[in-house]
Amino acid sequence: MHPKLQSLYSLKFNPFRPDVPVEALYTTPTVDVFLRRVELGIADGGYIMITGDPGTGKSVALRLLATRLRAMRDVVVGTVEHPQSRTMDFYRELGDLFGVPLQAHNRWGGFKALRERWTEHLSTTLCRPVLIIDEAQEAFNTVFTELRVLASKDLDTRQLLTCVLAGDGRLIERLRLPDLLPLGSRIRRRLVLDYASRDELLACLDHLLEAAGNPTLMTTELKATLADHAAGNYRVLMNLADELLSTALDRDLPRLDEKLYFETFSQFPPKKAAAGKKR
Repeated sequence: MHPKLQSLYSLKFNPFRPDVPVEALYTTPTVDVFLRRVELGIADGGYIMITGDPGTGKSVALRLLATRLRAMRDVVVGTVEHPQSRTMDFYRELGDLFGVPLQAHNRWGGFKALRERWTEHLSTTLCRPVLIIDEAQEAFNTVFTELRVLASKDLDTRQLLTCVLAGDGRLIERLRLPDLLPLGSRIRRRLVLDYASRDELLACLDHLLEAAGNPTLMTTELKATLADHAAGNYRVLMNLADELLSTALDRDLPRLDEKLYFETFSQFPPKKAAAGKKR
């Protein structure tokens, strides 16, 4: 964080950046109910899906979910960093996440070793290991199919893994395809995120400013203007607010207001004074 943000505005962190501390994230009632349902059902395993357009809060929901699950006793959480991997690379990443040494080009060995590790975990605890796949719409069909077979046991009566799939609307459409319908039909918990209302955007701003330590950083009129121009998109809202904060910081302004908004985002900036008059 820039030192002036603390000295000039008494901020603990920049409330408009993606790296906001997890404990300061804004949680809507819908997301909070979903997170509690997942926590209560973690012993059952199976598939969970979070979907929504870009900027509607998927990343925030995933961060909150991962943090809550990691805080639970005996829950091991792994996050896939490269959803575009083909099957063997996907196995290698799973082996790395769950501490299972896998040999290259030995798919059966990897399949067996991972299932044994997960089964061993279940023998000592009621909680399933958790795998989170963000941008899951980018994953190959073969990987989805392999994951479905890998995580089930005893003729599909036991789930060895809790798998969280997150993505945009393309993920929903893909899981309706014939090849992936067996996976799509196994989704137990769903969170479908939509564009935020004006009140939700304002509540988000108020919450972040309070958590960051300066609830009066913005005027009420400016917050309303930002909410009206964000088109229901949290990411757009944060980007607008962050640009205003950077501009105010550069000008040493004590507070952010509507005047700053119109000066920063004016569609027609004032013309520069002419150097001299033409004759």
